[in-house]
Amino acid sequence: MRDAVAATAAQGLPVDPGSRLELARGLLRRMEGRSGGARPVSAAEVEDGVLPVVEPLARFLPAGGLRRGTTVALPAVPGATSLLLALLAEASAGGAWVGVVGRPGLGLLAAAEAGVRLERLALVPHPGADLMAVTVALLDGMDLVVVSGAARAGVRAADRQRLAARARQRGAVLLALGQWPGADVELSCADTRWQGLEAGAGRLCSRRVRVQLRGRGVAPAGRAARLLLPAPGSAVAGVAESAAEQP
Repeated sequence: MRDAVAATAAQGLPVDPGSRLELARGLLRRMEGRSGGARPVSAAEVEDGVLPVVEPLARFLPAGGLRRGTTVALPAVPGATSLLLALLAEASAGGAWVGVVGRPGLGLLAAAEAGVRLERLALVPHPGADLMAVTVALLDGMDLVVVSGAARAGVRAADRQRLAARARQRGAVLLALGQWPGADVELSCADTRWQGLEAGAGRLCSRRVRVQLRGRGVAPAGRAARLLLPAPGSAVAGVAESAAEQP
């Protein structure tokens, strides 16, 4: 936990130009020192270049996981953060390194409860005007890089193409929170509904959502699945067909 909190560097950062980029490069040097190589080599690496995800997301995604070199967009709708953590959990548990840029509200406790390995998580919550440079630097050294706030930072179409090309070149997965035209895959949540409150009392224990998938390797109409995000005792679970039909 201390390592992950230190990696956020949310306090005490110098504000002179270039300091945020130096932070990203320092994170990479730190990871390189632990792994003993120029680029952290993930134990989750497999021959077909797919990073694993938890069931039932593995059955839902075209490649059975997150294909290296691709860009995945997660529109900022209710349930997006839970879906993001579910996507990161299995890969980080298998040895993948994860970097998150521009997401100061990401909770470490929620990430840990979803199964994300905090010792393999590096956060740069406030990249400011250096969002592009920080993201490029992390793509050089991480297996998965999450970027948020691209619209606020004024990321243009050419910038998105540059980041996508960097991910392909480095064999990383770029996960974009928010609208990201040109992404290889888009995963979005709809029809969200919390469960657990009965007769006006009780505790929220799970959230039922319909996850929609569009992109390469999927029929033009896309595909959808009913999932619990989060599920009782886990980050994600499938919903039985009989339960999915209930109003």
